[in-house]
This record gives sequence, C-alpha cells and structure tokens, in this order.
Amino acid sequence: MLAQQPTVLILASGRGERFKASGGQGSKLEAQLQSKTVLQHTLDAVRASGLPYHLESGLHLGMGDSIAAAVRATQEAAGWLILPGDLPLIQPDTLWAVARALAFHAVVLPVFEGQRGHPVGFSGACRDDLMRLKGNQGAAPVVLAYAAIKLVVSDAGTVIDIDTLDDLNLVAKLLALKTTLGFGAQCA
Repeated sequence: MLAQQPTVLILASGRGERFKASGGQGSKLEAQLQSKTVLQHTLDAVRASGLPYHLESGLHLGMGDSIAAAVRATQEAAGWLILPGDLPLIQPDTLWAVARALAFHAVVLPVFEGQRGHPVGFSGACRDDLMRLKGNQGAAPVVLAYAAIKLVVSDAGTVIDIDTLDDLNLVAKLLALKTTLGFGAQCA
C-alpha cells in the first residue's frame, strides 16, 4: 500500500451532448447497464480499489474547469487520478497500477493496445498547474509540461467510454458476455 494514496477524481460534470445527439435519452451517466447506472459502475470500481475519491458533479464550462474544481476540493491529496465518470468497465487493479506509478513519475498515462486511456495520474507536483486549468482542453497542457510516462495496461476499460448510444449498447454486450463467461472486463 502507498504511504500517501492519490485521490481518484471522478468527473461527472459533462453535458453528454454527443450521447443525446446519437439518440440517447437523458444523461449518459444515468443510463442503465445491468440494473445500475453507468456512473454507478464507475463508482463501484473506484470504491473496490480502496483509493480515496472525489465525485465532481458541479456545473462547469469545460473539462479543464471541472478538473480544477476537483483538485481545489482535494488540494491536500498526494496526487490525483483523473477518471471520467463514463468508463464503467475500468478495473480497480488498473487504478492501483496508475497510483503506484505516481510514486516515481509526475504524470502517468495508461495505454491499452496503443491507445491512451484513463485514469491519467498526476503527482502532487502538478497541483498548481491543475488548479489553473480552464475550458474544454482538459489536462493536456499539464501532460505536456511534465515528463509523462506511458503505462501499458491490459484493461480495455481504460479506453471504452460512453459517448453515444452505440457505445452504451457495446458496453451492455460486454457486460453480458462477462456475466455469461465469468471473466473480467479486462478480457473484453
């Protein structure tokens, strides 16, 4: 276990415009997947990790504003794992892998089969830069400012998010397959 664990920042402030434009009804985070919401699946994985977390659900103009607000609310944390709330297949072990890597690196980017995913980890050294974020660019300027490392992971849940109704249907099929065959989303 890490002496000081980073805090997982679950971002739930988005408007979900692409989801609605694709035919989705209401909030993508409240969409149902096997009797739980998308957000509940994400929260369950975070809780199962045992890492401290903060749910950022206030209204913000963009992802940068949301991240800045969440870091301000948890500014005493040793670091942060930024996790959008629409990644219902994320695995607790992946959260821990990113958290452990933060003990040695300022910024950690999980990569699944060549594709960058989430959560992106930031050490406490990034605090001030994260609190200054604004707009829709997210934390990209902070990733560029520090020597980010890529952490290869075997968790498809780092890259499978819910942006459209088709995405929701794909995740529902993957969860059904997981239940039927009895294996984790890492095998999806």
